[in-house]
Amino acid sequence: MPYKSVPLFWRLKKPKYNLTGTKCTKCENVYFPPRNLCPACRRSGDIQELQLSGKGKILSYTIIRTPPEGFEHYVPYAVAIIRLDEGTNITGQVVGDIEKIRTGKRVRPVFRKMHEDGNDGLIHYGLKFELVD
Repeated sequence: MPYKSVPLFWRLKKPKYNLTGTKCTKCENVYFPPRNLCPACRRSGDIQELQLSGKGKILSYTIIRTPPEGFEHYVPYAVAIIRLDEGTNITGQVVGDIEKIRTGKRVRPVFRKMHEDGNDGLIHYGLKFELVD
């Protein structure tokens, strides 16, 4: 499929900017990232692609105060395990006021800057999550 622009090409990349998972048509389990084989019932060929909403609730979270190299200027930041409404879990950064983050709070996906490759390098964007009031 030809693309009319470079930004459109990247926006349509499924694992990069879209939450595309899979659903087993036999046992109804949903997975992210996508699977070719259902780990629960061990069947292949019965997997359907599924666009995930990204909406869900926080199951667990942690506040990062000692980051890995290259992420020092982003601290503190929160990372959470989120149970999506479709039934699968995903790990992601939660943006906004980290003091308001609590287990059970609802979140939605947002498009944000992930990191920079120095002052003159690329700026990488992706999906993060924000609290729903």
